[in-house]
Amino acid sequence: MSYTELPGAQVPIRMWADPSTVEDVAMQQLRNVATLPWIKGLAVMPDVHYGKGATVGSVIAMHGAVCPAAVGVDIGCGMSAVKTSLTAADLPDDLSRLRSRIEQAIPVGRGMHDDPVDPGALHGYPTAGWDDFWSRFDGVAAAVHFRQDRATKQMGSLGSGNHFIECCLDEDGAVWLMLHSGSRNIGKELADFHIGQARKLPHNQGLVDRDLAVFIADTPQMAAYRNDLFWAQEYAKRNRAVMMALFQDVIRKEFRKARPVFDQVISCHHNYVAEERYEGMDLLVTRKGAISARGGEWGIIPGSMGTESYIVRGLGNEESFNSASHGAGRRMSRNAAKKRFSTRDLEQQTAGVECRKDSGVVDEIPGAYKPIGQVIEQQRDLVQVVAKLKQVVCVKG
Repeated sequence: MSYTELPGAQVPIRMWADPSTVEDVAMQQLRNVATLPWIKGLAVMPDVHYGKGATVGSVIAMHGAVCPAAVGVDIGCGMSAVKTSLTAADLPDDLSRLRSRIEQAIPVGRGMHDDPVDPGALHGYPTAGWDDFWSRFDGVAAAVHFRQDRATKQMGSLGSGNHFIECCLDEDGAVWLMLHSGSRNIGKELADFHIGQARKLPHNQGLVDRDLAVFIADTPQMAAYRNDLFWAQEYAKRNRAVMMALFQDVIRKEFRKARPVFDQVISCHHNYVAEERYEGMDLLVTRKGAISARGGEWGIIPGSMGTESYIVRGLGNEESFNSASHGAGRRMSRNAAKKRFSTRDLEQQTAGVECRKDSGVVDEIPGAYKPIGQVIEQQRDLVQVVAKLKQVVCVKG
């Protein structure tokens, strides 16, 4: 057993992190989660850190209930990656043009496309299901008054914060494309709305933390949340798929002579809910800053903008509810990082990477994150490393 088991009010707290390295506020959040009457299990990943209501880096299994704050406000946030036929030898010495082309093709920050991306115009992109997906929009947006023209123009855009697009090299010199993004602001608005709705419900009034408010099965509030939740998760998945198609188009144009081809895209959510069955019981499993790691399942565990990332395969460890970490995990807040580090520190820590090195991304400096190698080592019973990647180009929001 590679995890530490701590006592909890309703269930034990299984920790793949060293408890001595976890902030006191995060430990209190874990103890709070373990008091929920509906909880059936709690697994804590090595990248755990403080979050709204529930920690980032936790897997919470409940029966007949779901906690919106245990999903995360960027519903469906996750990763996509693909190996290409290109090698390091195909890359130019100066990668600034490539970064510029990526930024021109994929809006970053709060940017969006001038016109919605037509999936039918993307090379080899499957268009099945798009009409059905958008036909469900009105039933979702009624909760937050989100405009469909904005939602469609944001499809295929990066967002800001810790989201990124990268060109990476593996240890054999093969070029990989990788990106990290979610449901853009619509997922956050839906999450905030439903957390607020849950806080008002009578059964949540006695909780130790009202941010842990839940929806109960077979209620109108649960039905409304599930409708919006699963739509937002699909939005996030489609958003990443469109971005990856745009990214591949950039690579095809920039490396026309090399005629690049691409393996099958690996994709995984790390802020989401799944219906899963354990020990004969149907459970709602929320992964907030965690990926599914069923036996043989592909996953992506990124580092920060100056460190390595990992392509992994799950080992199917049911003690963790078949889960693994979603990345390195922050070891300090954004404000703390801005106070501690300078642009010179950023330049030093991202040496050799074509990326922004200005004050606007200092809060994403590698030093603000936990060492990714250590995070991987702490979950050797959860995943098997398939490839180790190091970025050469990093586009941030």
